[in-house]
Amino acid sequence: MATNNSVNGGESSLRSINGQVLFVQVLVFVFLCINSLLIVTFFMKDYFYTTMRYILFSITLLSDCVYLLVTDILLILSYFRFTIQMWFCLIIYVILSLYTYLTPVTLTAMTLERYVAICLPLQHSVLCSIRSCMHCILVIHGISCLPCIIVLSIFFKSATHGFYIQKNVCSVEIFIFQKWQGHLRSAISQFYFLVMVSIIVLCYVKIMKVAKMASGENKKSTWKGLRTVILHGFQLLLCLIQLWCPFIEAALLQTNFLLYINVRYFNYITFILAPRCLSPLIYGLRDEMFFNALKYYALCGLYKKPLDI
Repeated sequence: MATNNSVNGGESSLRSINGQVLFVQVLVFVFLCINSLLIVTFFMKDYFYTTMRYILFSITLLSDCVYLLVTDILLILSYFRFTIQMWFCLIIYVILSLYTYLTPVTLTAMTLERYVAICLPLQHSVLCSIRSCMHCILVIHGISCLPCIIVLSIFFKSATHGFYIQKNVCSVEIFIFQKWQGHLRSAISQFYFLVMVSIIVLCYVKIMKVAKMASGENKKSTWKGLRTVILHGFQLLLCLIQLWCPFIEAALLQTNFLLYINVRYFNYITFILAPRCLSPLIYGLRDEMFFNALKYYALCGLYKKPLDI
């Protein structure tokens, strides 16, 4: 009887996990559809891809799409315990490492753009020109690549040739052979966290001072920019907490496997999916110009309000 109860309990847990995986697939599909619609809207109007803040917005959308797709594939492979060769897992790791940092670094750049627009309006056209934007995108990708380059440089010195042709369940922890490597990755993440949070807070304080002195339309525009910075800060916080999740999960894996599964699922929903759905809210829905264009194309031209762009 006890055996039957144990089997039934195991089947119940498995069914619950299956439901969670299906729920994640629905969320990922919905977010990918929304982001794809936003990307299509971005490319339909010249004004959007000649304006720095919208270009950076599109970078976050593309980054989020790639990140959601790859993490979802990794989730499915991990759930079904599907093994792949380590050289292919290494490619997945490089993509994930880049796009883990790309979104928060881009959000920081978008916050700086709002700071320039509000606090240095006379210099905005020069500092945020298309040429400057292209340089900014290169810098963003360079900064986002650094953690991956550091971790992989250490890994390549430690890994043997045979490691690359081994087959195993793909995970980030596979590329960390010693504890100090994990501590180094944690230190890099925390350093990025401190720098980006400091920039967000500094921009918030500067914009707040301008908001208090502004009047009329300027005041309205400034407070709107301030709310955008706050949302960027919240989104950035969720993205950066995600960098700490692997260390929490690794500790739980050693103590309670079921708790590890539940916490990992919670972390995926809260710190991976949730931040990626905030970008459409911040610029896709709150930005009146972009929202009007979005409604126009989403409704196949039935939305008749003229697009002032």
